[in-house]
Amino acid sequence: MSQSVPVNLGPVQETLLIPLLGRARETEKKRGLLGDPKAVEIVDRLAYDFSKWERSRSLVGTCVRTCMFDTYVRRFLAEHPDGTVVELGCGLNTRYERLDNGRAYWIEVDLSDVVALRRRFFDEGPRRTLFAASALDTSWMDAVEARRAPVMVVAEAILIYLDAPDARKAIETIAARFPGVWIAFDTTSSRMVDSQADHDAMRHLPRESWFRWRCDDPREIQSWANGLRLAESRTFLDADPSLVNRFPWMFRWMVRYAPWSLRHRIGDYRLNLCIADACKDAHVEN
Repeated sequence: MSQSVPVNLGPVQETLLIPLLGRARETEKKRGLLGDPKAVEIVDRLAYDFSKWERSRSLVGTCVRTCMFDTYVRRFLAEHPDGTVVELGCGLNTRYERLDNGRAYWIEVDLSDVVALRRRFFDEGPRRTLFAASALDTSWMDAVEARRAPVMVVAEAILIYLDAPDARKAIETIAARFPGVWIAFDTTSSRMVDSQADHDAMRHLPRESWFRWRCDDPREIQSWANGLRLAESRTFLDADPSLVNRFPWMFRWMVRYAPWSLRHRIGDYRLNLCIADACKDAHVEN
């Protein structure tokens, strides 16, 4: 039997275990949202008590989110098969295992404690590099810039844990460094930020772990940098029909026949895709 792996993560970093558990449990279902045997392996090996989240409906939500982000990445790779995909705050995600096309270059970035844990389960390779850095660090940006290839930055459940000025600075800096960059990220409204004590997953974690960035209208991001365009802003209700067909039956029924009962709450959380102008340098305000 494989030796169990201890978990020593900071409070915000610990949240990466929620989507990990979600992917593992969906994989174990007969008709799950996705298949991720690596997530099952990792959950089985971690010395961590996941019981507090086992009945959380948010586990399904994290998998819906992951699948929708996957759609953005597939679209980027279809247009730029030799591009660079940056997984900002990669956690224990397995997007490379699920989506790699055999040609793209992947850079996975996270804080040092997460990187130490990730190295227990994942290896780097000729087209895969792991960086111990923050979202605002420039070391990974230098490595990306040196490749001179089209860039996509995926920040799944990352920027929402930053204070608003830092979230803005991250987006501004990325847009300025990489003309034509695709930036996929999620946003949470003020109401969602204020209701985490009632959230079925976040309430089991200390307040230091809760998300902070309040973004009630993602369209405001377009004013942060010249040439930055909000190409899409979607809720779970806007998921592709092929994904909706795999939702649990109750949620699938509500999406199809009673969306009005969900819209006011689900609209608090959005998945966004911004694309920077490739022909114009973005301007970053100090």
